Amino acid sequence: MTSSHESKKQELPPTAWAVLGLLSFPGERTGYELKKWADSSLRFFYWSPAISQIYAELRRLEELGYATSVRSGPEEARAKRRYAITGAGREALAGWAADTGEAGPPVLKHGLLLRIWLGHLAEPEQLRGMVGEHVERTRGELAAVREAMEHASGVPDWTFPALALRWSERQHLAELELAEALLTDLDGLAGARREPGRQADGDAPTPG
Repeated sequence: MTSSHESKKQELPPTAWAVLGLLSFPGERTGYELKKWADSSLRFFYWSPAISQIYAELRRLEELGYATSVRSGPEEARAKRRYAITGAGREALAGWAADTGEAGPPVLKHGLLLRIWLGHLAEPEQLRGMVGEHVERTRGELAAVREAMEHASGVPDWTFPALALRWSERQHLAELELAEALLTDLDGLAGARREPGRQADGDAPTPG
């Protein structure tokens, strides 16, 4: 591998490694198939890249020699390009996956909590409605996780993806528990606001 390729390898974003990871399982797949698999697996514990990102990373991976592709023949009504990982790609991916220094801490960006943080600008019932919608959405995601787990169950090549999905199931269950606790907190806060003679402190809750 040339020094320029080695440099590009070091600069690969997580999306590239995720796409290469999808290719590391047996079989050849189109970009559309990779997107569907990301939507039914990766998004439950990381995120799902857009289809445009997937194709951009596939081009980058081919340039580096980490992936290869073949175009379907005239026997298919609609031409498709299928991608597969190369030996060099599998070696690079294994090295990246084993490098715990690159994993980094989990990042939480909770849109609902940002709105709760600004709850002094909203009505209590409006906040409760937001949390209720979040509960229903999370229940739907939990059902999707369990469907994916059932699909992966008993497939030897998907043993480790199944472990990640099991973690995601627990995470969604925990999210539901946290949301129910938040509803209880909001109820308590609403009761405190109704108490006569209470006045908010104008100081911001910052240390120091």
